[in-house]
Amino acid sequence: MSGHGTPIPMTSRPCGPLKGEAHVPGDKSISHRSLILGALAVGETRIQGLLEGEDVLDTAKAMRAFGAEVTNHGGGSWSVHGVGVGGFAEPDTVIDCGNSGTGVRLIMGCMASSNITATFTGDASLNSRPMARVTDPIALFGAQSVGRAGGRLPMTIVGAADPVPVHYEVPMPSAQVKSAVLLAALNAPGQTVVIEKEATRDHTERMLAGFGAEISTEVTDAGRVITLTGQPELKAQDIVVPRDPSSAAFPVCAAVVTPGSDVLVPNIGLNPTRAGLFTTLREMGADLTYENEREEGGEPVADLRAKFSPDLKGIAVDPTRAASMIDEYPVLSVVAAFAAGDTVMKGVKELRVKESDRIDAMAKGLRANGVTVEEGDDWWVVKGLGHGNVPGGATCASQLDHRIAMSFMILGMAAQNPVSVDDGGPIATSFPIFERLMADLGARVERSES
Repeated sequence: MSGHGTPIPMTSRPCGPLKGEAHVPGDKSISHRSLILGALAVGETRIQGLLEGEDVLDTAKAMRAFGAEVTNHGGGSWSVHGVGVGGFAEPDTVIDCGNSGTGVRLIMGCMASSNITATFTGDASLNSRPMARVTDPIALFGAQSVGRAGGRLPMTIVGAADPVPVHYEVPMPSAQVKSAVLLAALNAPGQTVVIEKEATRDHTERMLAGFGAEISTEVTDAGRVITLTGQPELKAQDIVVPRDPSSAAFPVCAAVVTPGSDVLVPNIGLNPTRAGLFTTLREMGADLTYENEREEGGEPVADLRAKFSPDLKGIAVDPTRAASMIDEYPVLSVVAAFAAGDTVMKGVKELRVKESDRIDAMAKGLRANGVTVEEGDDWWVVKGLGHGNVPGGATCASQLDHRIAMSFMILGMAAQNPVSVDDGGPIATSFPIFERLMADLGARVERSES
């Protein structure tokens, strides 16, 4: 069952060439951070191109609950009148973050160093995900947390009355954890130092600097060392949100595996900590090119052109690239099914604790559709069948996970038989226009009888 309502079964049928332009939604990571940092700034932050999926809308509601004035002006145009660092009010109600691990973890971080209390919950998927990875480091600032067994939501956070700066080494590659610590550090006096052994997406660092925080990053033998000076006055900004590379992954991968396709995806953010999928696809032999490369708002941007690529080859994906494409492994595994030979993906244990166990979900669904998959705790191998040889024909469990549901919809476009999912409802959390966008390109994705 969808975390936001009645299940919506969907079926994707084999289709003709995909053609046209795919205008995907704004970047989800940057949309969350725009609202949160806007709420912590002084003045009015104006945002263009905000992703209006359920995850981001839940973050907007949360910022209102903490006292910021958040206004939707229509057409992706929003404004946030911030309350300043340390200015959060105590919410009157429980903060419901829906399906968003990013939202809840970042919000926990930014309220942890304020002398207020807040209770967080989410849908069934989010309430099953581990929060100790955030509550452990924010405890170092002086925050306290009480939740269900295993560090699960619902959970109450009591912010630190007298926060202290910390020195923290992130134990796993996680932009959410790193960002939660940096946001908590904003209201702590002195310098907080965060070390990550493996680089993860750096939107938080870039945006903090843009809002006026004193933050520096140094690459050392120990990893990336990020130093933030607490208690700045963040200044409101005008933000144009680039389009989401994680959402672009779906029309791009669909074009690569569907015969005759030629799809242009404009204005995609190509932050090097996010673009690992596109590098990997090129290594597999995908016809993928960047056009009109430029920089907007401190982020590299380009138009992506993806064409049908009949001679894809399985490869061993560089495990050091995992952090830059962790959300894209499900749809990469679909592309791998149409490649010749094995695609080996290692160093991906983070996939086990996403909205679902994504390795398990994709392995079960691919096997049901005639593809052989081997897996371990932090690795999996898809044994590709080559173009035109994936049987399809099965119904897969989306496991309340938007990326699982969309990945199997892509599989159905190029398989021999239709592919279905039991619930496509979660797609709305990140890509509310997915069905219409894919249909406009020529795909045959439809809602089916439950």
